[in-house]
Amino acid sequence: MLAYRHAFHAGNHADVLKHTALVAVLRYMNLKEKGWRLVDTHAGAGGYSLQGDYAAKRAEFEQGIGALWSRNDLPAPVADLMGLVRQFNGVKPQTAEPTMAALKQYPGSPAITHMLMRPQDQLRLHELHPTDHKILASYLGEQPGVEVAMTDGFNALKGHLPPTTRRGVVLIDPSYEIKTDYARTLAALREALERFADGVVMVWLPQLQLLEAAQLPQRLKASAEKLGKKGWLHARLTVAQADERGFGLLGSSIFIANPPHTLVADLRPAVAWLAQTLAQYPGANGMVEAA
Repeated sequence: MLAYRHAFHAGNHADVLKHTALVAVLRYMNLKEKGWRLVDTHAGAGGYSLQGDYAAKRAEFEQGIGALWSRNDLPAPVADLMGLVRQFNGVKPQTAEPTMAALKQYPGSPAITHMLMRPQDQLRLHELHPTDHKILASYLGEQPGVEVAMTDGFNALKGHLPPTTRRGVVLIDPSYEIKTDYARTLAALREALERFADGVVMVWLPQLQLLEAAQLPQRLKASAEKLGKKGWLHARLTVAQADERGFGLLGSSIFIANPPHTLVADLRPAVAWLAQTLAQYPGANGMVEAA
């Protein structure tokens, strides 16, 4: 949806969950020398200022990455993400007191992936919003191994899969502000697995009091069981309650078809810790299930 700008939500609890999982997946992919390709269907601007008008309007990052920035007790997968966030903010890894620096920017999925890319890896970014595409193209468009296109990421999958190396990740992360995104997301996961049955497919989902949002995880599981080769993983983080009208983002989840075999053990304690740490009400909880 062209009215959507992720800058309003950058660094919130949903980004923390999604990017903790993304970093863990890419670290696993980097264990082998052979290159990989990541296809990001809804790339956004690549990175976001947390001091700008968009982020400041809702300040969602304060109950996400901002609540973790100065802590030194982060679980390993969250600490790995935080290291990249600090790097994006200009903090050198060897700095003795990294938390003394100011949190000014948050890296989106393209920036995080680019930081973890090796020369043999590829990044394919799709973003339809003209302003975000312009920012993204300026930031990463000339980088080796990266292609940035102002095209529909759902439709672009057929041109990217399977990668020639037979190693790849698809990240599907629409805004879900229009209900057709739910059906298109399911169709995209199915297409990705039909073209590349052993590829890793990551889908971010909002947790809302909406029928489509409630049904999508089960439909993704059924498709992954039928078309994938290595099972699935579903990690959910619930941190908030709906308002009096039943509206609001309660939390989010990340669904992964063909997840790395190490991911359950990595994410389960991290998600439980995040639920406790980022809780906005007493019933906050985290869950990781896999098959």
